[in-house]
Amino acid sequence: MEVAVGPQFTFPTGSETLTGTGKYQAGFATLAIAPRKWGIGRALVTWQHSFAGDSSRTTQHNMQVQPLVIYILPRAWYLRSTATMNFDFAQSHFVVPLGIGAGKVWLLHRGTTINAFAEPQFSVAHDGTGQPQFHVFAGLNLQFPIGKKK
Repeated sequence: MEVAVGPQFTFPTGSETLTGTGKYQAGFATLAIAPRKWGIGRALVTWQHSFAGDSSRTTQHNMQVQPLVIYILPRAWYLRSTATMNFDFAQSHFVVPLGIGAGKVWLLHRGTTINAFAEPQFSVAHDGTGQPQFHVFAGLNLQFPIGKKK
């Protein structure tokens, strides 16, 4: 298992109220990752608190926790669970989702890789305005080799 810890900074770059917090924030990020024969286990935790910025905007004090489990199946399929828990300590809002999904990886000629997945996520606990009760996390990752293969 490997563990990493580092600083996290957020700068108020949003020009509109709906596009940012208007606050400078600082905190930390911690990652633990454990590759296994069956797949991978990982946990990412970030925490930050506002310390300056627009005084008319709400204080920020947030933590995100994202456990991740990927279980490798035959023929480049995999099962996944990656739902991110969000805790807004300043507003006493939170959401704790649980997700289970699947994905597929294709290795194409000349080193190109395609990875597609979908993961429905249900909130098992939530409180506060705007907290989701259900959503689908889906993605498509395309990787292209750089340079010529010999």
